[in-house]
Amino acid sequence: MAKGIKTIGILTSGGDAPGMNAAIRSVVRKAISNGVKVKGIKKGYQGLLNEEISDMDARSVSDTIQRGGTILGTARCNEFKTEAGQQKGADICRKHGIDGLVVIGGDGSYRGAQAMSRHGINTIGIPGTIDLDISCTDYTIGFDTAVNTAMQAIDKVRDTSSSHERCSIIEVMGRNAGFIALWCGVANGAEDILLPEKYDYNEQNIINNIIRNRKKGKTHHLIINAEGIGHSTSMAKRIEAATGIETRATILGYMQRGGSPTCKDRYYASIMGAYAADILCAGSSNRVVAYRHGEFVDYDIEEALAMQKSISEYEYEISRMLAI
Repeated sequence: MAKGIKTIGILTSGGDAPGMNAAIRSVVRKAISNGVKVKGIKKGYQGLLNEEISDMDARSVSDTIQRGGTILGTARCNEFKTEAGQQKGADICRKHGIDGLVVIGGDGSYRGAQAMSRHGINTIGIPGTIDLDISCTDYTIGFDTAVNTAMQAIDKVRDTSSSHERCSIIEVMGRNAGFIALWCGVANGAEDILLPEKYDYNEQNIINNIIRNRKKGKTHHLIINAEGIGHSTSMAKRIEAATGIETRATILGYMQRGGSPTCKDRYYASIMGAYAADILCAGSSNRVVAYRHGEFVDYDIEEALAMQKSISEYEYEISRMLAI
């Protein structure tokens, strides 16, 4: 076998995302089919430093593909951001015979993977984040489930908003990226969509839009607000005071992270997991798996982290046009 990979370690890092278990399952079973042993690392980089490491086999991942979250657990780890922590992590990998590592997570997890590669551990990243904010890939594990969960919840809130002739502000996740807000805004027929990348913080424009629509005969008004803008409750109070229209805020929060993954998240995560195991066994390191222009590919981590991603101007304009 190229580069002599004998044992792969696998961990999930950062925020959990539906579909991570499908990726874990696929890495484990593909590696075993390649004649490579697999060790699971609990609680991300923190678990690595604590040596929470155990053997995995094909049965270890049975009955997991439909489960949300991550069976390996995840945690934040400030120690691993230091050079000493990274060296310790690499030494622990060698101590446990791990010569290849698969890391499932976002950009922060990739920087940890990059550090492990620097310290001599062949490492591959898989994009796992509901925010869709990894620049090198058109798909990230968990986004499809999260956006469908949010869409269904917004439909329910909209029903009662319509019944009471209210204005509703619904806050979805997305600290620095507005993809969930944009998709839900279009899919739920929102009158206003507030994105971190686009919002000018001019509430008067929103107020004017609400009043204008009410004069046209619209009996309710839906605003999708991204987490990165936030302050939905205070915004609702200001809008109600300015318009005289009953306004309520709903913050969907962490419910968007949970739940059984959609077919797309299970399928894509499974292919990405197998792809990661294959390129790792073939001797690749410091790479990230991506889905780009309809194909599963891989990039150098430095190249991936240097890429920029933004909201499509065309898609944003379409979202505004559809709200007329």
